[in-house]
Amino acid sequence: MKWNNCLVVGAILMFLSAGIAVAAEEGEVLLTLPDCNKCHSAIVTDVTLNGGLHSSAVTCLECHPEHPPAGTEVIPACSMCHAEAEKEHYRVGNCLGCHNPHHPRAIDFTAVEQVNPVCVSCHGNEGEQLREYPSKHSELSCTACHLVHGEFLSCLECHGPHVEGQTYQDCFTCHKPHKPTLVRYPETAPVSYCSGCHPKATQDLAQNRTRHHDLLCAYCHKTQHKAIPACETCHGKPHEKSMHQAFPDCLQCHIDPHALAK
Repeated sequence: MKWNNCLVVGAILMFLSAGIAVAAEEGEVLLTLPDCNKCHSAIVTDVTLNGGLHSSAVTCLECHPEHPPAGTEVIPACSMCHAEAEKEHYRVGNCLGCHNPHHPRAIDFTAVEQVNPVCVSCHGNEGEQLREYPSKHSELSCTACHLVHGEFLSCLECHGPHVEGQTYQDCFTCHKPHKPTLVRYPETAPVSYCSGCHPKATQDLAQNRTRHHDLLCAYCHKTQHKAIPACETCHGKPHEKSMHQAFPDCLQCHIDPHALAK
């Protein structure tokens, strides 16, 4: 009796296997989405919670059209959906070095030897800034500042503040991380921000009792760091013509804009 039961079970299994094989040849799909959860519940949960478009735009069976033993096309190429012609990033290769298909936005760089070309393929504007305005930042790996994708270190992790009390947000008043040597600021930038690098000029201006004393640095050095305006920009030619002809350089008499000689 037991032997007969085994024969029956064996016959059923052979029949099902044959059915799967025929179905695969005819292009039919025997599996349904609930079937995936029976064996791959952890993966189904992962992709449901963290899959992004891999959860909402496609289903398991669209990425995994076959299942052993009937089919061997189990793991699809990323290019099946992410065509290389569409974006530079899709041409980088080694997709699994950064992405797990079941949680693709949780990017992990640890398996990538040269991460900068990968980052620049998506963040081209930042890459261009690093090339156009070379600095020590240009020589770093992106992961030196971005330990985790989408996050970044505070400037104060590597750089001391110009003056005591400056915060990370204060840094952005004058500097952009991918072009830090291009110093630009609003006309409202406090004098204290300049004093850290220009202590003498700041001290002279503080002791000056002319109207220059009441001005912010950015009032004269507008927008662009190291921009030096001509005195005529504000003062025109206040003396007689003969005086300006004899002394064409205002500083021959007035010595220093930060410590004016009256």
